[in-house]
Amino acid sequence: MRCYLVRHGDAVSVDVDRRRPLSKRGRDGVVELARLAIAREVRVKEICHSGILRAQETAEILADYLEPPQGVRSIAGLLPDDDPEIGKTELELADEPLMWVGHLPYMGRLAMALLKGGELPSAIEFSPATMICCSRAGTRWQLDWHISPQPS
Repeated sequence: MRCYLVRHGDAVSVDVDRRRPLSKRGRDGVVELARLAIAREVRVKEICHSGILRAQETAEILADYLEPPQGVRSIAGLLPDDDPEIGKTELELADEPLMWVGHLPYMGRLAMALLKGGELPSAIEFSPATMICCSRAGTRWQLDWHISPQPS
């Protein structure tokens, strides 16, 4: 079983729009991330997001490219301060690959919880529009790879 954890793309500042939608750079970064995911042959059943606009927009752009059969939906538990142990339990019950789009610090904490409380390798910075792939064999999760668009 695989899961893909994604941090939303770059968003505009609250001074520009209090809803904080993706910026042009953020949209471009997520499109590049989607292309990188296709090159990695990423296939998911559905893409879930936190319900916050920037995560929703990120999920929708990824879905345009990855075409998950069950589409995109908002789920509880992906907000910045949510408990990663709950998310870990949900991922461990999943039987098909899923993609979750959320925020810091949650996505980093969830990745660490999956990897048995270890730390993410220092080479992985959960910058905007970063995707990590974790796989589970039995009860153990491992980090398979990570991708991010090139800085512009």
